[in-house]
Amino acid sequence: MRPSPAEIVRTLVAGRLPALVHLPGSTGPLQTRHAVDPDGRVLLLTPAAGDLATALTPPEGDTDVAAVLDVLDLPPTAGAPSLGRAWLSGWAERLDGDEARRAAMDFAATRPTGDLLDVGSRFRLHRFAVAEARWGRAGATRRIDPQAYARAEPDPLHPAEADLLADLADHHAEQVAGYLCRQLRLSAAEAPRVVRIDRYGLLVAHGRPGATRRTRVGFARPVADVAELSRVLHPMVCPRQAAA
Repeated sequence: MRPSPAEIVRTLVAGRLPALVHLPGSTGPLQTRHAVDPDGRVLLLTPAAGDLATALTPPEGDTDVAAVLDVLDLPPTAGAPSLGRAWLSGWAERLDGDEARRAAMDFAATRPTGDLLDVGSRFRLHRFAVAEARWGRAGATRRIDPQAYARAEPDPLHPAEADLLADLADHHAEQVAGYLCRQLRLSAAEAPRVVRIDRYGLLVAHGRPGATRRTRVGFARPVADVAELSRVLHPMVCPRQAAA
């Protein structure tokens, strides 16, 4: 098993990676802080004044403006492949009153910031439902059904992935390499190491210099959180205890 394209897009746009927003009338993409509410709608937190606020102001007589959120994955470690790029498009509308307060709570659930306390004065929240979703990877772009995107869940391990990989490399490298050599029937010279982790399994890089390959090692079932991942990885990082 592995993440579906809809799950990958939902993971990328969850709000933990840097994002750009493309808006009509702007000279280029603008940096923005964003999050996604439980229904998959995009929330944009913007200063009340400035280029982004101006670009998000709809023409007279309209209440919304076309917007495209653009998020590129940042691989968590050297040699790790990127999950690709996600684009979400829709019509951004400013939120006020109770809607803005509820949206601020949704935003804080993913990306807490004190600036949410100033929504309505120094900052604004805009929201748009996803009308179109696309996923780009390895030079190819794929359309994602908006309903499949809305139903998908972001990977619960993604926020901690870099720390998890660093812990395996810094504290359990020998045990991990030994376990992977046994499981994948590799020689020690192929130096296997985990380069990505998701709820469905591990991506392992191995091979001699100049001939590196990647192999996926799946879990018996998807893990729900970091605590469950720790239990799944126990035989890998503590082989003697697991054998006992």
